[in-house]
Amino acid sequence: MKTNPSQSFVVCLNNEGYLTSLEVGKIYRVIPDPDADANGFIRIIDESGEDYAFAANRFYPIELPSQVEEVLLAAC
Repeated sequence: MKTNPSQSFVVCLNNEGYLTSLEVGKIYRVIPDPDADANGFIRIIDESGEDYAFAANRFYPIELPSQVEEVLLAAC
């Protein structure tokens, strides 16, 4: 999955092997990381509050209304 520069959020579809780090159905903030993208990974802030790279196929990119995105980004 390639995220575009304006893509800020994804939803988790698969947390197998990462039950304490990821929650299925939860929205996660994307941290831009071209190296991760180039290798099939996506960097997100996980349940620990730290950013980690996970296989991109665990997530689905979502577009949020700008007002919702602004609120979520301000809360991070």
